[in-house]
Amino acid sequence: MSVKGAGGPGKGPGRGGSDPRRAEASAGAPVDQPDKIRNVALVGRSGAGKTTLVEALLAATGAIGRMGSVADGTTVSDSDPSEIRQHRSVTLSVVPLALDDVKVNLLDTPGYADFTGELRAGLRAADAALFVVSAVDGVDAATTALWGECERVAMPRAVVISRLDHPRADYDGVLAACRRAFGDSVLPLYLPVRTGGAVTGLLGLLSGTVSDYAEGDPQPAVRQADDGEMAAAQSARGALIEGIIAESEDETLMDRYLGGEQIAFDVLVGDLETAVSRGSFFPVLATSAEAGVGMAELLQMLTRAFPSPLERELPEVAGIDGTPAGQLACDPEGPLAAEVVRTTVDPFLGRVCLVRVFSGTLRDDAAIHVGGHGLADRGHPDHDSDERITHLHSPLGSGLRPVPYCVAGDICAITKLASAETGDTVSSREAPLLIEAWEMPEPLMPVAVEAASHGDEDALARNLSRVAAGDPTLRVERNAETHQLILWCMGEAHAEVVLDRLRDQGVKLQTVEVVTPLRETFAAGAAGHGRYVKQSGGHGQYAICDIEVEPLGRGAGFEFVDKIVGGVIPGPFILSVEKGVRAQMQKGVASGFPVVDIRVTLVGGKTHSVDSSDAAFQSAGALALREAASGARIQLLEPVAAVTISVPDEYVGAVMSDLSSRRGRLTGTAPVDGDRTEISAEVPEAELLRYAVQLRALTAGTGRFRRNYLRHEPVPSNAAPAAANA
Repeated sequence: MSVKGAGGPGKGPGRGGSDPRRAEASAGAPVDQPDKIRNVALVGRSGAGKTTLVEALLAATGAIGRMGSVADGTTVSDSDPSEIRQHRSVTLSVVPLALDDVKVNLLDTPGYADFTGELRAGLRAADAALFVVSAVDGVDAATTALWGECERVAMPRAVVISRLDHPRADYDGVLAACRRAFGDSVLPLYLPVRTGGAVTGLLGLLSGTVSDYAEGDPQPAVRQADDGEMAAAQSARGALIEGIIAESEDETLMDRYLGGEQIAFDVLVGDLETAVSRGSFFPVLATSAEAGVGMAELLQMLTRAFPSPLERELPEVAGIDGTPAGQLACDPEGPLAAEVVRTTVDPFLGRVCLVRVFSGTLRDDAAIHVGGHGLADRGHPDHDSDERITHLHSPLGSGLRPVPYCVAGDICAITKLASAETGDTVSSREAPLLIEAWEMPEPLMPVAVEAASHGDEDALARNLSRVAAGDPTLRVERNAETHQLILWCMGEAHAEVVLDRLRDQGVKLQTVEVVTPLRETFAAGAAGHGRYVKQSGGHGQYAICDIEVEPLGRGAGFEFVDKIVGGVIPGPFILSVEKGVRAQMQKGVASGFPVVDIRVTLVGGKTHSVDSSDAAFQSAGALALREAASGARIQLLEPVAAVTISVPDEYVGAVMSDLSSRRGRLTGTAPVDGDRTEISAEVPEAELLRYAVQLRALTAGTGRFRRNYLRHEPVPSNAAPAAANA
């Protein structure tokens, strides 16, 4: 088994192996060796109890004097104003604790789908995942999908069934649901022990002992299980032992066990910890955070079974020119390679960057290179800058404790960096590197905003850039056709948080309806006469032109044809007519949307030797196009997107029916990933403004989609009014 930096089986929490009084100081102190570090992301649906579980672990190790409350907004993890208002996590938070000389960085991730970007950042910084499943609510489809993602990258995992103290808790039912969703390698290590209907302890299936939490002590009393308890647990114990042996590297162990040999406790524990560390076996633990039940057992598993950073492969790195830099190792003496996994802007500290160090050592007052590439399409242009670390900290939720260094494998916070954004690479100035970016979801719900007044526009632009710097799932766009400022968000909850953060910074803004960028075209040919004649004393204005307009095919653009005969309009003024026509096309001729796909032919006109001018003929050209439009049928064109939707097979019918109601045209289906189907369709963009939210509701959070602009098409007559007002 790999080096874990923890004692033997009898040295875990609740077994006399740790001093809680040392926990707070040691958790904030820098660690010298990566093998003394565990980075664990807590994941699960919103309301599963992740944040409360973190509070209970902190209290169990003495890092805090008493547990805070999510409802009261007093937890260590949830300190963002939006989190306190909404009573749920919306950001990634790092909470370190120390036990038996091992530092555990707990990464508390949001469970709501809108904040998937924060979740993925937490998984990027972690070496293992702790899936928290409520004994009340069970396993949802989104958690099952996330388990599959972790499985594809062989991330070690364990399951915690939480909230055992709830009146509607169903441990056995939820355990069975976990096994159905996550697979047969998911097996419990402990079973709840009840006294008078309340969970007061845990029976260890391997040790045959009961941890008694009836007194409320985080270090429970331990006794041998009685015969009745062991008899009731015999089936679960046998399944656990067989599951561990199946993962053992000792091929004789199964035959020996089936032959009746009693396998030594130490052998089973060693094989269990190795299998968990390499991601092939997934233990289930039972907890009640409010009562402190299971904290000792969970802490023991975190420090002993989960892998250290030395045991996990690092992300690929390259030079800033894109050339491969070779595989790095988690070595404090190696080249510096760290990644910004979260960025916030503090009014006093400036940018606060949460950083996972993969290689090398970050030191206070060190000269570094900050580079970010590959997010230009999200509104984050490629950038490189040389800076100096002036303040290095160990984070504890929103709290910061100064440290002199941070070694490979650990997580720290850097303040006052001028240019760093989430996803950036921190490396040495002498050998700058870029770490391969992690996969981020595409924001697909547009929200149009505008400053409440002209004086608020600068504040909006300034603070929006700060918010966007820390949120790669937010894309900021100034639409070139509608001129609206669009915030592309993950969903309604994400949009609410973004707007709250802007308002908390003093920005006065309002949301407005998103305008779909429609276009206009001529449905049939028409003629127009443009007369711009003004005499007001002195130099006048004189320009007359006649045009013919013809519709062209979709996507053909604009053609201008000169059929002037006899020089009735001189060449320079012909160009002026074209300029005027183009200018009017941009303004629109019916609903204020640009005109496209037409041919304009200049067939006649008149000039004046003194009063004709470039400006006059531009005006005449615009007037001629407007007159042609007044006598013709103008067709509205709407943007149509090519949409690809990936959903579990069970939701295919519902999604396809919904697409039909959105005027979508199905173009194909294809099976993907075994139990999912990819649906391809063409859908008007006006029908997709809130599709990110609606697809999530339709598929229990499991549907994903992507979209690309395809073309503009005529708006059906029954949809034209709605499209024009969109």
